[in-house]
Amino acid sequence: MPELKPAYLIHGDDHGAVAERRAGLRALAEGGGGAEVLEGDEATPAGAAAALAAMTLAVGHRVIIVEGAERWRQADVEQHLAPALAQMPPETTLAVFAREEARAKAPAALHDAIKKAGGQIAAQQTVKPWELGGWAREQGARLGLALDAAAAKALVAQVGERQQRLLRELEKLALEGEQAGERGRRVGVEEIEARAAHSAEWRAFGLADALVGGDAATATGTYLRLREQGERLAGLTYLMAGRLRDALAISLRLAEGESVAEVKRGLRMPARAAERLVADVARAEPDRFRAALATIARMELDSRGGAVLVADRGPLAGMSEDTIAQRAIEEICPEGR
Repeated sequence: MPELKPAYLIHGDDHGAVAERRAGLRALAEGGGGAEVLEGDEATPAGAAAALAAMTLAVGHRVIIVEGAERWRQADVEQHLAPALAQMPPETTLAVFAREEARAKAPAALHDAIKKAGGQIAAQQTVKPWELGGWAREQGARLGLALDAAAAKALVAQVGERQQRLLRELEKLALEGEQAGERGRRVGVEEIEARAAHSAEWRAFGLADALVGGDAATATGTYLRLREQGERLAGLTYLMAGRLRDALAISLRLAEGESVAEVKRGLRMPARAAERLVADVARAEPDRFRAALATIARMELDSRGGAVLVADRGPLAGMSEDTIAQRAIEEICPEGR
């Protein structure tokens, strides 16, 4: 295992990049003996401090991964975790991850404690839309590709503004170049348009439609692919809830006696998509969609740390966003397909 620092703080509003760093560190740790992951009620400054103080029989370098630092309070870090980081046990690494947005940010005391422990802080921030062309050219150069300004602009227009999507497409282009023995090759607008995936691919509506249809396998697979592309759970939640509300409205109209043809005429979507949506809705009762909307509401609350009062929080509050979302998919699609 490569030499690890005593502590890491990986934070920022680029949730896809944060998730990638977490997955990479966990894979590295498991290759060297294993990682301890703190989630839910354990993922607190006090829980992290307790894990550092706990005795272990594990052989090799110990890696402790903690999620959800964007919900931590300054006072809790100062009281519990800062003293523990000041006395880091040997052969131990504490890696803290914070998926930040708006006011939900890792507290300053955590930054200070990580620095004092000799650790490393890495910010994973989204690039502004008007800066993406330059960013894409820089990433391409790092991968051995030469993109001019027009090609970079075409890439952003075709793939979309998610950095993870853009990086995946650049990596594909670089791999193709290496296989053809053309490292350092120039990539123009025509090749971008011919090869890069359109942003419509794996659109989030596919996830929402799978939930309406009760197709757990498709919903789970689409969700994971979207997350790999850098989609945020908050944005996916908005689309899922919107589609399920549409499904409930359609279900109620059908229950009141409206014909399928009448319902389809009132939908603002392509005819084939409308036909598929109404067919999926017709196979279930309105109560299923009411329950699904309640599940989405709980998912959104849990993914933000749960209710204000600890006693009112559900069992999933504090777990990773992906765990919460996949449990919600299972609940909405209990029979699978």
